[in-house]
Amino acid sequence: MPRLQPLPPETTPALKPHFDFFLGTLGFTPNSVLTMQRKPKLVQALAQLNAAVMDPDGEVDLGFRRLIGHVVSKVAGCLYCQSHTLLGAKNFGISDAKLADVWTYNTSPLYSLRERLALDFALAAASQPNAVTDEQFAQLQQHWSDSEITEILGVVAMFAFLNRWNDTMGTPLEASPTAVAAQALGSQGWTAGKHTA
Repeated sequence: MPRLQPLPPETTPALKPHFDFFLGTLGFTPNSVLTMQRKPKLVQALAQLNAAVMDPDGEVDLGFRRLIGHVVSKVAGCLYCQSHTLLGAKNFGISDAKLADVWTYNTSPLYSLRERLALDFALAAASQPNAVTDEQFAQLQQHWSDSEITEILGVVAMFAFLNRWNDTMGTPLEASPTAVAAQALGSQGWTAGKHTA
């Protein structure tokens, strides 16, 4: 049961361009943003941050950036963001098999050493307290450029905000991310939990 109900998109007509931004990546306006519209500047800021973090002209693969967001959301326990990141990863070309192995990326042959190092870094950066060590950062720099690391950490930081927002609000999950997450990880115990619509 959501703590605050998402408002219909027409509640704040001025936000339509920001709502439409999400149609290109998800195919719908997320309930998180529809809830957030009670403070329109939050929606505007999130859309701008999301556009920067998930910039199509970035260096890190767009699908992989969503997998980084998934690992961060797993650390935080946010089931809403876990499902959204899986849908986003799928929409940007990540295979069903790779989605299903995301929780075991460190042993999966579908993930390269380079990807494992980035996901380990994301996991450590999302931990409380922060668990990134100098040694880990130096190892990451052997496989990723400083510019790419900046993109990776941008994803981690953005999902720190989204995880806290959606888990606190109990944001209700939409049908398509729920279906993708259930297919990819349902056999491993994933459920929508309190985010069941």
